[in-house]
This record gives sequence, structure tokens and C-alpha cells, in this order.
Amino acid sequence: MLKVEELFIAPEATILDSMKKLDETGQRILFVAPQGKLQAVLTDGDLRKFLLRGGTLEDPVSKAANYSPKSLPVSERGRARSLMKEYGIDAVPILDRSGVITDIVFAHGLDIDNRKQAPIPVVMMAGGLGTRLYPYTKILPKPLIPVGEHPISELIIDRFRDFGCRRVIMIVNYKKNMIKSYFGDLETDYTVEFADETEFLGTGGGLCLLKGKMDSTFFFTNCDTLLDVDFGDVYAYHKHQGNLITMICAFKHYTVPYGVVDLGPDGSIAAMREKPELNFLTNTGVYVVEPRVVEEMRDGEKIGFPDVIERYRAAGEKVGIYPINESCWMDMGQMEELEKMRRKLEEQT
Repeated sequence: MLKVEELFIAPEATILDSMKKLDETGQRILFVAPQGKLQAVLTDGDLRKFLLRGGTLEDPVSKAANYSPKSLPVSERGRARSLMKEYGIDAVPILDRSGVITDIVFAHGLDIDNRKQAPIPVVMMAGGLGTRLYPYTKILPKPLIPVGEHPISELIIDRFRDFGCRRVIMIVNYKKNMIKSYFGDLETDYTVEFADETEFLGTGGGLCLLKGKMDSTFFFTNCDTLLDVDFGDVYAYHKHQGNLITMICAFKHYTVPYGVVDLGPDGSIAAMREKPELNFLTNTGVYVVEPRVVEEMRDGEKIGFPDVIERYRAAGEKVGIYPINESCWMDMGQMEELEKMRRKLEEQT
């Protein structure tokens, strides 16, 4: 059971500290509350906006926090549901007469859904060999590898469906008949279409098969990535920025488990660092894409989608990033990550 104090963070703590704390608690909100008295709130959305404005991971939380938070006195706790609906927020701190946080009411505990909708198609690249998941993929294609009771591709589609996505197009190749058979027998409230690759065209090349079929912005996803994000907000951000392509990226924090030595001239030591920490953004393999990209794909070209993005970026087109916390990203591209995903999903149910 999470204690209220575990969601407190000091105003002088760094943005990186807050990201670590969000990951540890599994929540999307922290409170700046010296001696328990509410001063400000910091959500994952606040962090994202701050970083997109040019903030750094070393900046203090006080630069990104919202110092006009919504709250309720203990006597008005019953208004929490209506307050969250009115302002589209996910949590309300409950304060005593001294302004001290005594409890927090979360939207997910009240069955409130404040997420924006994004009723656009989803294109899934589902034709790869899945060699990193061998020997599983010797029997099943990667999209049908089970994570708990359902295959990964179905779990991914279900996440998008929650945001209003009702049209799914799967680009298939390896063991494609098994994929078609599975979704053909599945009772769903969304439609699944298939585009057949006759040769492997990479994570981007298969889009050429959709020419003339895409007339709106769409989500483009790998078949091994599960994100816990507000896809409605991702879509709204993409449109607001006027991007041709928006890449969803996760902040990764990695501590090298060894002392690192930099080599100097003539075999000398230039520098030594004990277990240095690295912070970087990594591509999750999920994007928002404008239909023009499909029409401009070269027929039969074998190319990865990151290379497609780089081609547009080099040509001066507007491509952007939507950053998320590392804890919001689950990837099953390798055996070890597959087991982590299974464990995490079990914890969530």
C-alpha cells in the first residue's frame, strides 16, 4: 500500500530525481509538500512540457511544477470526482485545516477516464522473423507470442482501442496465415485488415503497400512494444506541433556497473569515472504519421522507419519527439524483456 509521503518530492530535487520517483511509485503525479503542506504538484505531463521547452534533467523540480494545484479540504472529499471531471485531472490531494495532505483521491479509483480520444487508424508492422525471440518464433510469429493470456499484438491493439482507434492494418509476412487466422476468429469491436509483404522490406518499407489506403493521420507501431501512455494526448501534441512524424521516445537512465577509464595518449589514463550514470532518449518504435509519408514511400524499397524519418529530417521536414517515462514503456523484443513484460502486466492485474 503506497503511503502519501512516498509521493512527496523536494522543490530542489532534480527533474531526473522526479522521473526516478515516478518510476518507483508507478504513479503519474508527485507533490511538493514541505512538512506535508501542499505547495505544488508535478505530473508526468508537466515534466514532458518542461523538457520540450528546453529544460534539462539537472534542473530543479521547482522550475517544472504547477504552483496552482487543485485540492479539496477533508470536509469536501465527496467533490473529488466532479473536480477531476471538471478540470481533466487524475488526482486530488485532500488537505486538513493546516494545508497538510492527509490523503489523495485518484481518478482510476473512481472509474473516471479523463483521456482524450484519438479515433485514427493503427498500422502495425507485424511481418518480421522475430529472430531475437527464437525458439518461440520458430513455432509462432512474434505478433502471436503470448504475454499472459493474450498475444502481444492483441494487447497493443487493445491499448489503442481504448482511445477510440477502431481500424487496424497489419503488415504481415512471416507465418502470416497464422496471424490472419487468429484475428479472423476473434470477436472484436474493431476491424483488422492485412497487407501482405512478399519479401522483407524492413520496419518502414512495408508502408508502400498501403498507398491509396490511408487518408488520415495514423499511429504506426512495432508489434513488440506496449506503451502505457495517453495516445489521445500524443495525437493532440502531434497535430498542435504540425509534425509530419512524431516519434514517441522514452527517457532511459542507465548506471554503468563498472569503473570507466578514458584512454589518453601513449597508453596513459585521461580520466576515470566510477559507475557513471547515462541519460538518453530511446526510440520506442511507436509513431504518429501523416498519410503523405505513405504516398511518398518508394515501391519495394527495403528500409527501416528510423531511416525514413532521417530522410525527412535531412530534407528540412518537421519531425518531433513525444517524451515519456521509462516506466511507461514495455518491450518484448528479447527474451529477458519478454519476461519483464509478463511480470509487469501480472502486477497491474
